[in-house]
Amino acid sequence: MKATQELHELGQSLWLDNITRPLLTSGTLKRYIDEFSVTGLTSNPTIFDHAIRNSPAYDAAIRDKLRHGESPEPLFFELALDDITRAADLFRPVHQRTSGVDGWVSLEVSPLLAYDSKKTAASAQDLSARAKRPNLFVKIPGTKEGLPAIEESIFAGIPVNVTLLFSREQYVAASNAYLRGVERRIEAGLNPNVASVASIFVSRWDVAVAKKVPEKLRNRLGIAIAQGIYREYCSVPGSDRWRRACNFGARPQRLLWASTGTKDPAASDVLYIAALAAPFTVNTMPEATLQAFADHGRIEPVVSGDGQESLAQFTANGVDLDALGAQLQDEGAKQFVKSWNDLMDVIASKSARLKKAG
Repeated sequence: MKATQELHELGQSLWLDNITRPLLTSGTLKRYIDEFSVTGLTSNPTIFDHAIRNSPAYDAAIRDKLRHGESPEPLFFELALDDITRAADLFRPVHQRTSGVDGWVSLEVSPLLAYDSKKTAASAQDLSARAKRPNLFVKIPGTKEGLPAIEESIFAGIPVNVTLLFSREQYVAASNAYLRGVERRIEAGLNPNVASVASIFVSRWDVAVAKKVPEKLRNRLGIAIAQGIYREYCSVPGSDRWRRACNFGARPQRLLWASTGTKDPAASDVLYIAALAAPFTVNTMPEATLQAFADHGRIEPVVSGDGQESLAQFTANGVDLDALGAQLQDEGAKQFVKSWNDLMDVIASKSARLKKAG
């Protein structure tokens, strides 16, 4: 049995953190579903930037849409929805088999809206309506301004992947925003079963402190942070608020491990997969990490401990964890904006070249 299947049997969902048109048309994604137990997929502006920049596979579609005078942003969302809905259809059997627990794909709102609650909520509603797929998560960043948009989207019945979460405090805020949306649906007499995942970015913690801490602490912070968040996650369904919501038909938000590709070449290429195995969670991984885990991965004991001992060592070495968590979220939002702007430039330059070529 492949390690990926063992992880699936444990109760953790394996999602691919990548999408390209060739991945869909070549049958590679279908093979990952059949052979590597992949049950979902995530995307972001950086992924689409690389996909469109590095492949001619989108040229024909861009040329066709140019006839309708599309500008870069609406043109991009048409291209992205073409890919995302096709992937959603591949995962629809999983979604149906698991009664909506699994089989999801994710598409992000424009990162330019990260600090505008109303426009983020409106964009989420628009993308959900255009996709017309029951297994689409709209990704909304868990920034201060993103939290009201998460609540409003859940209240509107739109499944949400809360992205750009780094710390326990950020996770708790996102979890509460989700629950408020659920409770508002209960009070309005609506079905409260609206799915959501909370995406915790792991490896960026280790990148941030790699040159600031002793060798013995390298590549340990991300996992320690994740352990603390996992402990919090396990306590959520036991609260009175959640038991009440579940009695009306709600389903707890799932925890998702993101940014799980190893950045340190000296560390194991499956470091964050092996260490974060846990039931009723998701691990979304880059293609190379998925392949590596299928080839030589081994599952460690289910996430244990709360990471406090390790976190204390980082604090003793001068790492301000609260400040760093806020910094990582801010930098992550800015990086997605940069990728978004790069993506718009790529589409604009390709459009100009294709127009010129006739």
